[in-house]
Amino acid sequence: MMVVLQPQPAQPPDLVGGPFAVIESDPGVFTSLTRRLGVRGLELVELYDIEPWAVDHLSPHGLILCFLWRKDAHRPADFDDPAAERVWFANQLSDDACATHAILNVLLNCPHVDVGEDLRAFRRETEGMSPVMRGLAITNSPVIRPAHNYLARPADVRASLNNLAITTFDAEKKKAKAQVAASNLKQHPAKRTKTSGNSKTTGRGRGRPKGKAKPKGKRKAKDDDTDMDEDYIEEEDESEEEEEEEEQEETYHFIGYVPAHGKVWELDGLKSGPLEVGELPMPPPSNAPSSSNANNSNSNPTPGQGVNKAWMDVARPALRMKMARYGGGAAEAHANIRFSLLAIVDDTFCQASDKWEMARREGGVVERRLGELEKEGMEGRWEDNVDPSLKEVARHAFAPLPFGVQTKEEQNGEHDPNTVQTPNPPSAPGRTYTSSFASTKLERDAKILQLSSRADLIKAWEECVRDASRAKILVEDEVAKGIGAQTDHIKRTHDYEPFSRAFLTKLHAEGLLNPLLDRDEDGKKRRGRPPGGGAKGKNGTSKPGKR
Repeated sequence: MMVVLQPQPAQPPDLVGGPFAVIESDPGVFTSLTRRLGVRGLELVELYDIEPWAVDHLSPHGLILCFLWRKDAHRPADFDDPAAERVWFANQLSDDACATHAILNVLLNCPHVDVGEDLRAFRRETEGMSPVMRGLAITNSPVIRPAHNYLARPADVRASLNNLAITTFDAEKKKAKAQVAASNLKQHPAKRTKTSGNSKTTGRGRGRPKGKAKPKGKRKAKDDDTDMDEDYIEEEDESEEEEEEEEQEETYHFIGYVPAHGKVWELDGLKSGPLEVGELPMPPPSNAPSSSNANNSNSNPTPGQGVNKAWMDVARPALRMKMARYGGGAAEAHANIRFSLLAIVDDTFCQASDKWEMARREGGVVERRLGELEKEGMEGRWEDNVDPSLKEVARHAFAPLPFGVQTKEEQNGEHDPNTVQTPNPPSAPGRTYTSSFASTKLERDAKILQLSSRADLIKAWEECVRDASRAKILVEDEVAKGIGAQTDHIKRTHDYEPFSRAFLTKLHAEGLLNPLLDRDEDGKKRRGRPPGGGAKGKNGTSKPGKR
């Protein structure tokens, strides 16, 4: 039964913004992210090889590469390319949002993908913006950031808010220090001091005479200014060293690869623009709509339509170079794999569900046709002439899914409007099957009606049973995978902190917390126990321990 969704109230523009929390790098999490954004018929799967035998059968729409990020020598001038202006690209302006940026940069360059009403409107609104303004639009979007943070742990959401507060406070603190230092330098200009030949220069060009001890007692007034300047320089050096240590921490980054406008592009939100990987071979002529019409269209394109399958041959050398550079290959000391590769592909559940429903309906048509021939006077029941082993298989293959498991019709009924609204509500229901489902069904029905002999019909029925059995196994596997992903999502996003706080509070109220922490009644840490393993009594005497 289809449930009509109630219209959602218009969300006011977010003028304040907020941080993006850390989310787990997992294909199931990213698939959930795309579905919360309204993208239909797609999922993200992990690739373990980039060779044709491992990738080509998936017909990926784009790739997401996660690698251990390091600084490189690229400059914005390196990416001046007039052809890149047609590519939708946004800069990353928020920390921990690189995965969402990479997914959006790929999906919004796929005109044959149903990205949903929200992202279609977002693409239209940002079409004429610069990459920086598009990144700012992503950061302040009332749809994208809530969808991202919905998949994060509550502790990570609080940590992102805390980091934002600390960063803002540190920036104000550094600004105040810089203003004080500038005023001091104006009042006390720096004086040049002679240095001996034994001075040791640091990497930043500053140094202190080597081997000289600092004089004790008062110094002359003329040297006080130099001391103050040197102290300020030392503080600067320490702060720069701390920043370098922070930058040396391991940071993973996500970039995208997508075919668009006759080329393959590398989309890195930290770069100034798209980087051309290579030219695409000319695709065979098709009746697919142009990208400009698809961008402005509200129709639901068929999954996989318009994908140039040869684009992986262009992207494969670039991927090998990127993995060799950032992946930690066998030539390095530790030989660790420091990257992962995800592919945006058509949803396996949608494909399997279409095949299963097609086989079920085709089997019903064949059974009705066999029943008509039986009524016309043919001898015996047609069930007696089929393979006995397929009868039980047919009973399971044609049976509906167990109660509680949603099919695509039930899924497109979407949610009860009386349920609690999440930060970004689902989009309007999409179609149940692909656009070619009805035409394919009519063609198969016409072929079945042309079969006149019972033997041919029985053979067609047996083929339907086998197809339905294979498709239902895939559907059940995808349903089990979806249940597992939803279970992991609930475990990951549940806030355990209130329970932990209440539990520890009750332990403390009952006087059970301090003994567990090996502390006395005043909360002070206990010293070592007396010899013999005995415990101290109330009067301070030792009780003999058990042996």
